[in-house]
Amino acid sequence: MPMRPGEEWVAFKMAERGGRGSGGHGSLDKSITLPPDEIFRNLENAKRFAIDIGGSLTKLAYYSTVQHKVARVRSFDHSGKDIENEPLYEISVQEEITARLHFIKFENTYIETCLDFIKDHLVNTETKVIKATGGGAYKFKDLIEKKLGLKVDKEDVMTCLIKGCNFVLRNIPHEVFAYQKDSDTEFRFQTNHPNIFPYLLVNIGSGVSIVKVETEDKFEWIGGSSIGGGTFWGLGALLTKTKKFDELLQLASKGQHTNVDMLVKDVYGGAYQTLGLSGNLIASSFGKSTTADKEFSKEDMAKSLLHMISNDIGQLACLYAKLHNLDKIYFGGFFIRGHPVTMRTITYSINFFSKGEVQALFLRHEGYLGAIGAFLKGAEQDNPNQYSWGENYAGSSGLMSTSPDVYPMQRTRSGTFDMLEMDRLERPLVNLPLLKDPSTYIPDTVDLTDDAMARKYWLTCFEEALDGVAKRAAASQPDSIDALERAEKFRQKYWNKLQTLRQQPFAYGTLTVRSLLDTREHCLNEFNFPDPYSKVKQKENGIALKCFQSVIESLDSLGWEERQFALVKGLLAGNVFDWGAKAVSDVLESEPQFGFEEAKSKLQERPWLEDSYSQWLERLKEGPPHKCALIFADNSGIDIILGVFPFVRELLSRGTEVILACNSGPALNDVTYSESLIVTERIAAMDPVIQSALREEKLLLVQTGSSSPCLDLSRLDKGLAVLVRERKTDLVIIEGMGRAIHTNYYAALKCESLKLAVIKNSWLADRLGGKIFSVIFKYEVPCK
Repeated sequence: MPMRPGEEWVAFKMAERGGRGSGGHGSLDKSITLPPDEIFRNLENAKRFAIDIGGSLTKLAYYSTVQHKVARVRSFDHSGKDIENEPLYEISVQEEITARLHFIKFENTYIETCLDFIKDHLVNTETKVIKATGGGAYKFKDLIEKKLGLKVDKEDVMTCLIKGCNFVLRNIPHEVFAYQKDSDTEFRFQTNHPNIFPYLLVNIGSGVSIVKVETEDKFEWIGGSSIGGGTFWGLGALLTKTKKFDELLQLASKGQHTNVDMLVKDVYGGAYQTLGLSGNLIASSFGKSTTADKEFSKEDMAKSLLHMISNDIGQLACLYAKLHNLDKIYFGGFFIRGHPVTMRTITYSINFFSKGEVQALFLRHEGYLGAIGAFLKGAEQDNPNQYSWGENYAGSSGLMSTSPDVYPMQRTRSGTFDMLEMDRLERPLVNLPLLKDPSTYIPDTVDLTDDAMARKYWLTCFEEALDGVAKRAAASQPDSIDALERAEKFRQKYWNKLQTLRQQPFAYGTLTVRSLLDTREHCLNEFNFPDPYSKVKQKENGIALKCFQSVIESLDSLGWEERQFALVKGLLAGNVFDWGAKAVSDVLESEPQFGFEEAKSKLQERPWLEDSYSQWLERLKEGPPHKCALIFADNSGIDIILGVFPFVRELLSRGTEVILACNSGPALNDVTYSESLIVTERIAAMDPVIQSALREEKLLLVQTGSSSPCLDLSRLDKGLAVLVRERKTDLVIIEGMGRAIHTNYYAALKCESLKLAVIKNSWLADRLGGKIFSVIFKYEVPCK
């Protein structure tokens, strides 16, 4: 909900008042610096609630409708008018309502005050029931019903966990990670397999539950143990007199288990060669306490206990995985809770007992699974699983390291309140059917989480560009009285995100140029800047259309082989016009006359940095026409009109059908699907080849389902995927630095592909062994 001016950074005072309701735990008063509407966002439009209350943390879930601005383009009626000086189309900013899921995690000590805040600000809700799960659902039932006036409907804990797990595995690409103890970055994220089933879920709470999940609705409890988190906590309290779980883990992180545990070398004087056992292997947990005549430190005993419990759970999980022929084991529960020391011991145990064949996997949003599942149970009539959902980076806290030496300010904040937001996408997203192996496809070329030098460069690059982006955002809405204020709020929010990523590059999964771009787009949308480049695109599309016929006439006058090269050069020159590249935006702002011919002169001469043009030309000469080409377009203006469309026209003339795919929503100056419809209509009025192809449905315009300057071929519009199959597509063309270099440079496809781009960043060019405006022309044929 909007705050009054001046209230934005007022501390949100939350006091747990002892003796009130069933939630009283004595007097406790805490403050945090986040305003309440940054935690319980959009609460006035909340429609449905669910809650998961554990032993120490509460997870609240609700669904809301979000009203935000979207940029629309509509063709003018030009009939009977002189259109020479008229804009190509009309741009309007309209209000649109979309669905959003909110998940908030906080300590149970805040529950009563949070419920008070929700009650005071809740305007409307569609339901009189709140779905609840977790052990605390019984304890706090009366308090919830009294405060919110909603009937508590309790749901089975395990069913909710499984539903939540399936949801995040399906909708969040970088959800799963392995923990690496001695790596620069602690978390190694996994590519989500398109088929998430079957898997083993090991939930370590007070005890251990091991569940085999086979399908969305089919799962069974196959085993478990009474020796779990409660055992560690209970025995730890007896041994160390430490009552708090997190403090016990802190002790363990400082301890040396070898002071307490008996090792193989303590028994045999070294390694046990016959059985292949290392001398440093634990032979007996707490074994030295039977013979040593000394007091052991609390830290050493806590560490020994942690190893004992973790090794037991790891061996048990491995045995069940082997018994049921499963290779995916996900660990969750309060025993894990993102603590490095627990993840490290579990990882070691699994690796040891499986001889490296099975990897211990953890979930970035493990703490929310129960709340997500409870919410899904309450929303079954809406069938949320028929939609695709995407994480809103602008409103999500991200995964925070719990290491005490990593950014303590952020750690304190995340330990108090933690948020996850998921936006419902307009259309379901699926894999491109032409991916060679969807299970191993990785969109991004460089993992900035791993590459410290690249990470430092790109974070600095985005920081330095931020003032310019904020300035352009404000300038795109000259009639708005609060545009400058919103642009400054955007700048602050994105700056804070970048600082978080400097300290914790794993916060939102694998850090890449794509994720940095997407986070920026999310933050722009958050402050109602849906399309800062709309006027730039409108102007450039209009200018390029006036040149279209002369470009076509020039191409048609060339011989066949000369024309093929001119078409490729035109494609590459068009790709120079990228407002997302500083080297180009500086030129475009300082030299308004910079055009198509000037861009051609900037291009690297052949041989190019990556050059398989000769093989492409040979394929066109010797091979039959392709059945259907799928082209992923990049920029508006000169790029699509003078670069892509002449290339499309040539393919159509060869008898190849063309699917032209453009972004569903705006990003930088990339052409959107709605803009492409207007541009194509105008080109068709000038060109009989395009007009005929549209009429006969040999040229089809589709949306990608994306609003990103990059391209993830595992999350594309379902309608596009269907069309690709139906038309028997046998050529994929990906153009642009974001789509063909930052992403998909190494993407393997089942059919022929062309990846082409001009490198408009000097640092990246240098890294690839070239110079600025070096050319990538990569023609690939799959192995038979």
